[in-house]
Amino acid sequence: MENHTFIFEYLDENDFRKKERSVRKYNMLAYKKLTFSYYPELRKGNFLGKEVTRNEKDHTVSYELKLPTDDLFAKVHGQIMLHYTVYLEKHIILLTNITPEGILDEGHRAELSTYKGVMISKTNPEKDMFKINLLNMLEK
Repeated sequence: MENHTFIFEYLDENDFRKKERSVRKYNMLAYKKLTFSYYPELRKGNFLGKEVTRNEKDHTVSYELKLPTDDLFAKVHGQIMLHYTVYLEKHIILLTNITPEGILDEGHRAELSTYKGVMISKTNPEKDMFKINLLNMLEK
């Protein structure tokens, strides 16, 4: 691959930025990795993560990149992932999403509480606290 810099575009920049800020607020390690390590690598054309789909006709490849996620958070809400699609011929990386969506959207809209170090949703705090307690009991 020749030396081209890829530029970032967004499927929905507003939505993406909200989730990015939520990651920054609740998982600084993942945010720092994303900003100072992963984004620069992607711009250089080093596509990180797992290839999910490839479209030969459109010359696109979609990836999922796992961000550093606290074990307990991952067990309760799921792994934090960056989803992106690379347009090889156009040298564009389309940043499509950061998941898990539910908790990240909620984390942006409102100040979330934490329980035993894990953020819990306002819509279903009992379910989240139950999961956290259960996981803590299983680890003992």
